[in-house]
Amino acid sequence: ARPDTVSAFYCEPISAAALPAYSPPDNFWHGLAERREKYGFLVCFDEIVTGMGRVGSWLAAHQLPIDPDIVTIGKGLGAGYWPLAAVLCREHVYDALAEGSAEFDLGHTWDGSPLPCAVGLAVLDYLIRNKLVDRVHDRGPRLRDELEQALKGSTIVGEVRGRGFLLGVSLVDHRDGKSFLPHELDAATLVDDVAFEHGLLVSSTHSTPDGFAGDEVVLAPAYTSTDDELRQMLEKFAETIAAVETAVRQKL
Repeated sequence: ARPDTVSAFYCEPISAAALPAYSPPDNFWHGLAERREKYGFLVCFDEIVTGMGRVGSWLAAHQLPIDPDIVTIGKGLGAGYWPLAAVLCREHVYDALAEGSAEFDLGHTWDGSPLPCAVGLAVLDYLIRNKLVDRVHDRGPRLRDELEQALKGSTIVGEVRGRGFLLGVSLVDHRDGKSFLPHELDAATLVDDVAFEHGLLVSSTHSTPDGFAGDEVVLAPAYTSTDDELRQMLEKFAETIAAVETAVRQKL
């Protein structure tokens, strides 16, 4: 495809699952902004996970040197009480629609239902009234440092990343400290199972396109978590990784 045939570029500004809490360096975003200006395509951000304060700002876009044209948000907008999502757009996108079809059709039967909209307003009110996005912003960097410290002695932890209350841990083969663990071990699932036994819920994924190689772990504590609850999370996760490391060593 030629550059002038591209209508939109769509991505997660900060990855949520495949490579948790990772974002490309600033020069990537600067290059994207330059190409958008040159070729006229739209930049669209999927912030279903990162939006609504998860990474320490209302949108992950607020931390990057580029303004997206369209942003999708969800999950945190309904806070788990009701399925709810929304599309945000810049004025020039809205004007183009208003001057064209004059329609912004996002759905049919369930579109604009008053109950989930009321839930979303209540969530926004609670976040603002209790300054929870500020809490995530202020506490997040220290939480990431504490997670890194808690896992410091593990030989299967390759990298610890964190943005606000979105934390990611990459697992590696202890024999060289950098390779993926053999996919037949399914270390990601093992982490989930062992964490559950320790009273902790985490979400683990495989980061490569084939869906097998690479093991990533996501930790996403509630914005309302107290310092004591965060400490418990770190302790339980460190115990989990230690148990998984023992199991991995026995199998390799």
